[in-house]
Amino acid sequence: MKQSLIYLSVFALGVLLAIPGIIPVYFIENDISKWILFTLLFFVGIQIGASRNILKVVKSVGLKIILVPVATTIGTFVGAITISFILNERSVTDCLSVGAGFAYYSLSSIIITEYRGAELGTIALLANIIREFFVLLLAPWMVKYFGNLAPICGGGATTMDTTLPIISKYSGSDFVIIALFHGIIIDFSVPIWVSFFLSFK
Repeated sequence: MKQSLIYLSVFALGVLLAIPGIIPVYFIENDISKWILFTLLFFVGIQIGASRNILKVVKSVGLKIILVPVATTIGTFVGAITISFILNERSVTDCLSVGAGFAYYSLSSIIITEYRGAELGTIALLANIIREFFVLLLAPWMVKYFGNLAPICGGGATTMDTTLPIISKYSGSDFVIIALFHGIIIDFSVPIWVSFFLSFK
């Protein structure tokens, strides 16, 4: 967990420096984080290209690869339904619409805010940010106790971008193709599922 604590410390340092305005506005206005992410994805691509086991993994998995996003979807919805019994003030469909964000917080929170108001939209934003952050922080623990696919299912839509380097590091480069496929499928499903659950009163 040493690496995870480093990630958490760096994140906390960014928050602490941003609150008093020590970080120059230039870094925020020019979206430096996007270019850092592009660089990380470039190096992940190099890892994939250099790996000699990728084709073997893809062949061995075959059509079973579709089961990974299916497992993510079912697991998320079961969790959201369970939480709805604890949160009496929120309906099952409210909880499902938040869960259906699959860590794609920017899109899901906007859709939910438009349909159900700013309060539920804010809940969706925070819940999905926390989901992504948990994978970034707890990936080694997830792999150790639940297997190499755990961070992929946990990462939701982010496995095609922000959590991909972490998955590559802890699950192994052989699982990068699965993570990319999973992220793409989940990413496209977000607006469909969120809109579907919001259509119920």
